[in-house]
Amino acid sequence: MREVDVMGVRVEMPTNQPIVLLREVGGERYLPIWIGAVEATAIAFAQQGVVPPRPLTHDLLRDVLEATGNGLTEVRITDVKDGIFFATLVLASGAEVSARPSDSIALALRTGSRIVCAEAVLDEAGLAVPAEQEDEVEKFREFLDHVSPEDFESR
Repeated sequence: MREVDVMGVRVEMPTNQPIVLLREVGGERYLPIWIGAVEATAIAFAQQGVVPPRPLTHDLLRDVLEATGNGLTEVRITDVKDGIFFATLVLASGAEVSARPSDSIALALRTGSRIVCAEAVLDEAGLAVPAEQEDEVEKFREFLDHVSPEDFESR
């Protein structure tokens, strides 16, 4: 397993499909995962520190885990089959729960939990970005600095 950081979310044009972009810590591979608009908003809210007046679903799950003393310790992106990604939530008790990566990432951002990805997933679906192409990544980061959760609302 390799640790990954959440770079952010964006909308792919012309399909208007949201993508979450992960980056291998200490490596040069990026992992784009196509996600739903609701999950994109949840991830963007967490990254921007937006606190809704009432808990959203991912906030509720975090609160339930904390209240039961069985917090989230790690998110594992475990597999990709036919373009569909799979993840596992690892709880403090050692229990493992199957989950979508988008929900898992939204929850990890709310709990400060580590996100790791199977080497095989990075080998199959990861994109290597050599240092000379890092300026494209910087443009994406600038985009992320200016995007808001409302950009992911269905129209």
